[in-house]
Formats: sequence, C-alpha cells, structure tokens
Amino acid sequence: MTTKNNTKRIQIFAVLALLSLAVAGFYGLKFYKNYFAGNVTDHEKYLYIKTNGTYAALLDSLTQKDILINLNSFKTAAHKMNLPKNLKPGRYSLKEGMNNRTLINKLKSGNQDPVQLKFQNIRKKENFAAYLAKNMEADSLAFIKILDSAALIEKYGFNADNIYALFIPNTYEMYWNISPLEFLEKMQKEHEKFWNTERKQKAAALNLSPIQATILASIVDSEALYDREMPTIAGLYLNRLNRGILLQADPTVIFANNDFTVKRVTNALLNIDSKYNTYKYIGLPPGPISMPSIKAIDAVLNREKNNYIYMCAKEDFSGYHNFAENVAQHELNAQKYRAALNQRKIFK
Repeated sequence: MTTKNNTKRIQIFAVLALLSLAVAGFYGLKFYKNYFAGNVTDHEKYLYIKTNGTYAALLDSLTQKDILINLNSFKTAAHKMNLPKNLKPGRYSLKEGMNNRTLINKLKSGNQDPVQLKFQNIRKKENFAAYLAKNMEADSLAFIKILDSAALIEKYGFNADNIYALFIPNTYEMYWNISPLEFLEKMQKEHEKFWNTERKQKAAALNLSPIQATILASIVDSEALYDREMPTIAGLYLNRLNRGILLQADPTVIFANNDFTVKRVTNALLNIDSKYNTYKYIGLPPGPISMPSIKAIDAVLNREKNNYIYMCAKEDFSGYHNFAENVAQHELNAQKYRAALNQRKIFK
C-alpha cells in the first residue's frame, strides 16, 4: 500500500514538474521574444524621433515603414521598460536583427547617431539652408530665419551679406535634432578655432580682416579649377586691390546676375548694377560669392608674390590660366581665348 502511494505521489510530482517546466518554457520563450529575439527588419537604416515626438507617433512610424517584424512584442517590452514616458528625440541607427531591448534602451537614453555634414562651395544662403534641412530636423525656413537675423549675426561680427564667412567648410558631426541656433553657435566656435593667431596675423599682414580674406578666397575658389593655381590667382587679385584697380572677376558678375549656367561673360551681364559686380565697383564685394574651401582661404593667406594684374582662361580649355603683367600681353591671351570660344560656338 505504501509503495503504491509513493508511486502515485511520484507520478503527481512528475506531472506537476512537467507542467511547471511547460509553463516556465512558455513564459521564458515569450520573455525571450519580447526582449531578446531579433525584431528589426532591413527596411530602414535610421529611425527618426522628432522633438516633442509622442510614443503614438513612434508606433505609427514603426508600422508605416515596416521597421519591426512583431510590433506587439515591441509594445509589450516598451511598456515594461517605461519607454512611453522616457522617449528621447533623435536619429537612431537600425541594424537588421536588433532586439527590442537594445532598441528601447537607445530610444530611452537618447544614444543617437550623429549626422555627418560636409559642405563647401555652396553659393547661396537658401541653398545652404536647403542642404541643412535635408540632413537635420529643422526645416530650411528655420535656418534662413537664423541666417537673416541681423541682431543675432551682428552679435558674432557679421551681417546679412558676409554671414557666409562664418562657416568654415569641413566635415562636422552633430546631432540630427540640434536647433538652428545651436548649429550657429557651434559654427562660431569652429570659426574661432580656424582663425587662430597665425592665420589672423597672415591676414593682417595683407591688410585683410578674416572676413575680407574669406571673400577674396571665394573669388579665388571660383576662378581656380586646380588647387595649384590658387596662390597665383590670390597674388594677382591682391595686386589689383593694393593698386586700387577694379578686380574685374567674372565669377562675381555671374553671381550678381544669379545665372550659374553662364560660360561666357558678355557686355550685357557686365552692365548689372550690383555691389557684387567687380567690373563696376572697386574693391571686394560685400560678401563671399560662395562658401570657399579651406585651401582657397589658405591660398590667400599664403599668396604667391607676383606682378600679375591680368588673367585669362587658356584657349585649350584645360582649366588653367594665362597670366600677364601688362595689357598688351593680356590682350593677346584674351584674343586667343575669344577665338577658341567662337570656334566652339560658345556665345553666352
């Protein structure tokens, strides 16, 4: 009798143990799926959470862009991990197979992945604002508002014409949701870092302020197809500035006419009444005609000492220039180039 009772008890314990294991396995599997199983698809590289974005908006984005394999498991984990009250804005990288726990921790901690901004030779403020808006959360109007704010940019020593001189073309890392004002402040710090004592002294030795050196560099950059010519061109324009001669830089005329398809500067284009038309107004234009490269700025600061006053594109269309110290030599160079333009039927 005792043996039968023991056997029965063992059977009952065995059944209970199996049931416990089954229950534990069920909940263990569910726990694993909710937190540790891969749940991110390969459909998107980044997840964007807007400033003041809501948890509901996040779920909509996850659904519409098909970012998750199982939305319900994410929602379960998100509520357990208190994500709805701790959601941080930003740009977050996604990797195929990422689990809910990893993704939720990123969104809670604000551990976002920075954007790489690389800009150079952008001509207009509106083009720059459009580029920033394409890569950042704020729209182009928000950036334009900052760039056109006289009170704000004057605080940094700039005005609406020369604000471009603030920006040093380079590759920068910053967070996607940085505000336009924070972006401007960061660029101001980069500007101060770039214009160190050595560069300021070199500019002063040329009777140029950092802003003026940048304006001249924008012309040099627009004229030079090859970096090796930049110091020569810079020397030429500095000769004209120092002698009080009109710069007569074609890129400034093109900028003044706002037609960047021009291949040949005609008399009609030269007639435009604009402070950027260096065929009409002596000295430097009021602001950069593009965002010059660091190489162009340094080419101005380390300009070639020469006696050139004139330059003309080579008639072989190589992108190089013929330089001249006098009108007679320049006219010969110009005649050759005009003849080459006519031969190719380039009249504008």
